[in-house]
Parts: sequence; structure tokens; C-alpha cells
Amino acid sequence: MSNTPHHLAEEFPEHLVQMRHLRTIDGHFHRIAAEYEDVNHRIHLAEAGIEPSDDVVMSTMRKRRLALKDEIYGMLMRAEPQTEQSEV
Repeated sequence: MSNTPHHLAEEFPEHLVQMRHLRTIDGHFHRIAAEYEDVNHRIHLAEAGIEPSDDVVMSTMRKRRLALKDEIYGMLMRAEPQTEQSEV
């Protein structure tokens, strides 16, 4: 069982500017990114033994995290590329 958090910034380091931009302009992206971080946090707490969880709940949470990650990646690939200068 891995006890490593899977934050979006670590999962997609090459898309940090893009994720920041999408969080500000796209409500759907903001919502699914926030849900990903919430599910990811709950998985991390369970894996660390801080919050008890059974195998079914863990499996369900991991599947949800993966589905959200896939959707986030798809949105990143379809979005217009952003640069640091375009943020200013």
C-alpha cells in the first residue's frame, strides 16, 4: 500500500501554469480538481492509518481518483497552452 500523496502538481508538473489558469476560468475544471484533491487526501489519510477504511471504500476512492485524473488530463490536453507571461 503506497502512502505517497498524488497531488495534481506532482502528477502533472509540466502543466502547472495551465492548471492554475483553468482553475480561474473554468468552473468545471475547478470543481473536478478540488474533488480530486479531496479524494486524494482521504486516500492518503486511510493509507497512513489516520482514518480507517475498508478495501471496498479504498477501491472505490482510488477508482474515482483515477477517473478524475483522466478527466483533468483530457481537459489539459484540449486547452489552449498558457505561459507565465499570459498570466500577468
